[in-house]
Amino acid sequence: MDLAPCAADPARSRGRRHTEPPPALRTEFQRDRDRIVHSAAFRRLEYKTQVFVNHEGDLFRTRLTHSLEVAQIARSVARTLRLNEDLCETISLAHDLGHTPFGHAGQDALNECMKAYGGFEHNLQSLRVVDELEDKYAQFRGLNLCFETREGILKHCSLANARTLGEVGLRFIERSQPSLEAQIANLADEIAYNNHDIDDGLRAGLLQIEQLREVPLFARHHDTARATYGRIGPKQERHETIRAIINTLVLDLIAHSRSRIDAAAPTHIDDVRRQSQPLIAYSAEIGAANRELKTFLRDNLYLHHRVYRVMTKARKVVRELFAALFEDARLMPPEFFAQSQQREGQHGETGRARAVADYIAGMTDRYALDEHERLFDPRRLR
Repeated sequence: MDLAPCAADPARSRGRRHTEPPPALRTEFQRDRDRIVHSAAFRRLEYKTQVFVNHEGDLFRTRLTHSLEVAQIARSVARTLRLNEDLCETISLAHDLGHTPFGHAGQDALNECMKAYGGFEHNLQSLRVVDELEDKYAQFRGLNLCFETREGILKHCSLANARTLGEVGLRFIERSQPSLEAQIANLADEIAYNNHDIDDGLRAGLLQIEQLREVPLFARHHDTARATYGRIGPKQERHETIRAIINTLVLDLIAHSRSRIDAAAPTHIDDVRRQSQPLIAYSAEIGAANRELKTFLRDNLYLHHRVYRVMTKARKVVRELFAALFEDARLMPPEFFAQSQQREGQHGETGRARAVADYIAGMTDRYALDEHERLFDPRRLR
């Protein structure tokens, strides 16, 4: 495919932290993708929650299925805009590698526990996973990914942490932009989770169609599905509505982004980085409609009393795990205890806390619940 001049070119990558011979049969970004897919952190996403805790049902989205859906949307947008599909896919598959068990509830609880030790940011944790925590190669720690992949993984970052990250943290200090491929992956993430949370919420009985019809974006496409297909089953009606919403968002994103790219006329990826605002964006009308949908989901799904009760328990599990493991790091498996000792020797209590946070963040929902039971149930001796 003939890429746009401003697309990320694997042959002109800013490189890896550790120099390696170029791949023989793949591009540099394809090599990154393959390393991510074969990582332990990627496999664990199968058992990390989106909204519903893993044991609540086999059909609900997990972080793994979500990441695959993000990659599919991102590739479609990139292909149409003549950008690098492989980099979009790679960033999409990696963006949640550092997410805690129990979704945002787990992240918030771990951030609270780490408040005195630099906090916890799941985007930064994803970068830690690929830079340090994956440990399978003889020549280096981490996955040694390209700068462009690492840049895309780090969607958000505090200024304090950005100052410790070298080149990949500079854009948060300079208020510059990442590649167009990173921008696409960011919005593909939002499109996927908003619309698939609608699907999961309806199937779980936490949302009702009549509730959702209060959201103009949903009501418009629901009316169209009914008018087009007549009397169809609720499953098909739900699917056709959500499918149409995704299509509208993607088409608007492509059209408006193409217009912004044409106006800015970047001739190199660094021209994209020098922009004051992202070039990948919705139109004002669709952007507003999408924000209405996000607000609805926050108020009616994420704060639904059934979800809220489960996530309150989940926060308690994370807090109690952290407190117990921080107090006595020997409670962790030997390799994690050894890491905590090493980091405590280098950075004091902050190092120990970070080692405990790394251990907890790597847990699946099931493992966190089992570990909590092993530590606190006196009847569970092993």
